[in-house]
Amino acid sequence: MKAVDARTMTPDQLEDELSKLKKEQFNLRFQKATGQLEKTARVRQVRRDIARIKTIAAEKAAGKKA
Repeated sequence: MKAVDARTMTPDQLEDELSKLKKEQFNLRFQKATGQLEKTARVRQVRRDIARIKTIAAEKAAGKKA
């Protein structure tokens, strides 16, 4: 996910996307532990997407308070 895409989302959509990514991260960790993970780069990509969404959500929250 690009930052531009995330910035156009509403806070509710960001929360939904964040929960979806966290579920995917859990599943990827489970696959890695059982030796079934095929796309190892996806772990890094999901982790960065989670950080990106959290950052944008915090920016939006700070913008409302200011």
